[in-house]
Amino acid sequence: MTRILAIHAHPDDIETLAAGTLALLAAAGHGIAIATLTAGDCGSAEAGPEETGRIRQGEAADAAAMIGADYRCAGIGDLAVFNDDPTRRRVTELIRWARPDLVITSAAADYHPDHEATSILVRDACFAASAPNYRTGPSAPLEAIPHLYFADPIGGRDRDGNPAPPDFAVDIGPWFETKRQMLARHASQQDWLLKQHGITDYVGSMVAWSKKRGREFGVDYAEGFRHYRNHPYPDAPLLQTLVGAALIAV
Repeated sequence: MTRILAIHAHPDDIETLAAGTLALLAAAGHGIAIATLTAGDCGSAEAGPEETGRIRQGEAADAAAMIGADYRCAGIGDLAVFNDDPTRRRVTELIRWARPDLVITSAAADYHPDHEATSILVRDACFAASAPNYRTGPSAPLEAIPHLYFADPIGGRDRDGNPAPPDFAVDIGPWFETKRQMLARHASQQDWLLKQHGITDYVGSMVAWSKKRGREFGVDYAEGFRHYRNHPYPDAPLLQTLVGAALIAV
C-alpha cells in the first residue's frame, strides 16, 4: 500500500482538481489523506470567519470520507498563506503526520495567492520533512523525501492566463461521479462563488473543466499533473505507475 497526501490551500480545491485520481487510488487499496492549509474562512459573505471555517471543514471531512480518506486542516488563515518559517514548520508537521510516500499539491502558478504560496510551502516542506534537525511537533521525521506532484492550476492557466500544460493526465472517467459527489459536499460555496467569481454552478464548472482536459487527451474526463523531479526529490514515476491503465502520456 502506498500512502498518498493531497494537500491544497482551501476546502474544495483538491476535489476540483484531483479527486478523480484519488478515488481511483483509494479503490486500488492505497491510503489517502487530504489536507488543506486553510479552513477557507473567507469563503462567505453571510457567515463570519469562525462559522465559515467550521462549516467548510465539515464539508471537507465529509468529502474525504467518501473515499475513506482522513482529513486535516493546518489552521492557517484564508488569504494569509505566506512562505515563512513558522508556516513551513506547520506544513512540515502536517506532512510528517500523514507520512506519505507521494504528495500531490497545488500548481506553482495559479490565480489565487494562497494556491501559489501553498505550492512553494509544500515543495519545501517535503524536503524538510526528512531532516531530523528541522523540528516541528510530535510527528517523527520521514525516512525520505516523498514523491511530489503538482495538480493543474484552476482552469489550466497561470496567473497571466497562459496555458499550463501537464506532464501527463489521468483518465478519471470511471471515477468521475465520485469526484462530482465529493465536490457537491461543499454546498456552502454555491452562493460565495456566484458573488466573488460569477460562477453560477460551481459543480458544473468543474464538470466543464474536466471534460475540456479529457478532450485534450481523447477521453471523457481527465485530470492533469506535473511531476517535480529536481534534485534531491525522487524522479521515479510513482503516480504514473500507480494509476496504471488510466495513465495518459502527453
